[in-house]
Amino acid sequence: MRCIIAGSGISGAVLARELAEKGNKVVVYERRDHIGGNLYDYVDEHGYLVHKYGPHIFHTDDEGVYQYVTRYTKWSPFKLECGAVWDGRYTVTPFNFHTIDTFFEEERAERIKKKIKERLPGRETATVVELLEHPDDDIRGFASYLFEKDYAPYTAKQWGISPHEISPDVLKRVPIRLSYATGYFNDKYEMMPAYSYTRLIQNILDHRDIVVETGIDVLDHVRIWGTEIYWDGVKFEGLFVYTGALDELFAHQYGELPYRSLRFEWRYSDMDSYQEAPVVAYPQEKGFTRITEYKKLSLQKGTGTSYAVEYPYAYKESEKMEPYYPVPTAKSQEQYARYKDLADQIPQLVVCGRLAEFKYYDMDQAIKNALKVADDPSN
Repeated sequence: MRCIIAGSGISGAVLARELAEKGNKVVVYERRDHIGGNLYDYVDEHGYLVHKYGPHIFHTDDEGVYQYVTRYTKWSPFKLECGAVWDGRYTVTPFNFHTIDTFFEEERAERIKKKIKERLPGRETATVVELLEHPDDDIRGFASYLFEKDYAPYTAKQWGISPHEISPDVLKRVPIRLSYATGYFNDKYEMMPAYSYTRLIQNILDHRDIVVETGIDVLDHVRIWGTEIYWDGVKFEGLFVYTGALDELFAHQYGELPYRSLRFEWRYSDMDSYQEAPVVAYPQEKGFTRITEYKKLSLQKGTGTSYAVEYPYAYKESEKMEPYYPVPTAKSQEQYARYKDLADQIPQLVVCGRLAEFKYYDMDQAIKNALKVADDPSN
C-alpha cells in the first residue's frame, strides 16, 4: 500500500518505520528543511549540541518504548535537574522541602514540613491543585505562595491565558515533592542520545521502503472533498497520515484552534556556567519563561557556554510560525472534537501526534502512541 506521512517528527518517523516494516511504500513529507520536527538538534558555531526548538530529555518507565529507542541509537544516562528563580532566589524544581527552607523563615518552614509529613503520610508527591484545596492552613498557604510566585505568572506567560482557564492537567504536570528528594523525573530510564536526536530520527527513517522529502508542505498538495483525499487534484488511494495542526488540514472551517509558539534568543557567554541548572524558569521576568543552558543539558565540555532564552507567544499560521503546544481549555477541546469528527469520517486518514491530536505528549508517550496507531491504523 502507498502511504504518505505528513511530518518527520518522532510520531511521523515511528509510523513511517513501522508501516514500512509491514511492507508498505512510504513517503515522508516534511515542510521544514530538516527532519526530526521539534526534536531536531545540531552543533552550533561554538561546538555545542543544541536543540533548535527547545530542550528534550528522554525518560520513560515503559520497557517496550525503551527497547524501541535503544534499537536505533546509543544512549547515555542523564538525570535532569531544573530550577526556578524569583525574588532573587533559586530553588530546584519540582519544588520540595529545599524550596520551603529557601523562601520561609525557619519556624514556619519547620511547621509546614511537619504538617506535610503528618497530613500526607507516605506520599512522595502531590500536585499544586491538590495542595491548594487542602484543609490545613499552612499546607494550603504554601501551595498558594507557589501558585502566586511561580505557577500563575509562568502559566500566564506560557499559555497566554489566565491559569484559572487552563486545564488543571497542565498545573498537575509537575508535582511538588514532599521531601528533600531532587530530580525532575522519576522514571526508570532517563537518558540522552550519545550522538543526537537527529541521528535517532535518521536511523528510524533509514529503510529501503521509506523516501523522505524535505521542504514540501503537504497542505500545498492535499485537498479533502467530502470523505475522500486528493493529491494534486488526483484521488489518493493509499493511507494518509497527518501529524500537523488538524484545523489547518480542514482549512479552519470551524475556526482556528489555539496553539502556542516559541521564539528563541540564542546567546553565548565566555562564562563557564550561566545558571545553576540546565533548565531554569524565570516566572517574574518580562516576556521570557525559561533559559536552557545546553552545555549542561548533556554534560558537554568546552569553553564558554551556549544558551537559549525562550519567549512564548500565540501561534499564527499566516506568519509562518511553528506551533508547539495545544492550548487545552474547555472551549478548545470542544472545537477540536468537531475537527476530529470530520477526520473520523475519512477512512484513509490517520491523525497522530501532539498537534494532530491536540494533546500534550512526552516523547515516550508519543512513541508508544505511534506504535499503537501503526498496529491498527484503521482504529
